[in-house]
Amino acid sequence: MQVIMVRHGESHWNVENRYQGQQDSGLTDLGRAQATRVAAVLAEEVGREGVVWSSDLPRARDTAQAYADLTGATVIEDVRLREISVGSWSGRSLAEIAKEYPDVVAASAAGQDVRRGGGETFAEQRERVTACLDDIVAEDLPTALVFTHGGSIRVAAAHAAGVPSPGHDTMAPPSNCSRTVLQVSGARNKLVRYNLSLPGLAETF
Repeated sequence: MQVIMVRHGESHWNVENRYQGQQDSGLTDLGRAQATRVAAVLAEEVGREGVVWSSDLPRARDTAQAYADLTGATVIEDVRLREISVGSWSGRSLAEIAKEYPDVVAASAAGQDVRRGGGETFAEQRERVTACLDDIVAEDLPTALVFTHGGSIRVAAAHAAGVPSPGHDTMAPPSNCSRTVLQVSGARNKLVRYNLSLPGLAETF
């Protein structure tokens, strides 16, 4: 099965350089334009899928809804597709956290899989995201569209590429409404494309 993972459109906290995790700030006007644009791109490239999957967090769900509005698809929400939990760091600025928790931020930047803000590790996120993708693949469709988050895409891409868990450090953060393509076939998974940028609009992260 081909799995196309789509990152959500630009959110307010993306613009403000704040940690989001499993809280949500909503899409910006540009983010909604990106969602509309990627819906059209997907409809042209993939066609009109009857069902798509999405994280239940509003920024991803609203991005998926743009495709559903265009094509009539049904959106199935799954909490396992959520962004990594960063606990108490959610909503706080990157600069503020770097000043308050320099050791934790430095350890994370160095590739250690720490719990930021008392939340999840990337290994834990990878386990739930890949379990969700396994269930989607069991539907035995030619293509699956999955609307989710940057962290979820990174760990899924690392898994498909065969990088030991969590493996996300080898994957640069995907841009808003970019597409990442995985080929999932039992034990022989492949990373086919990563972070295909959205044509026609400014790239945002």
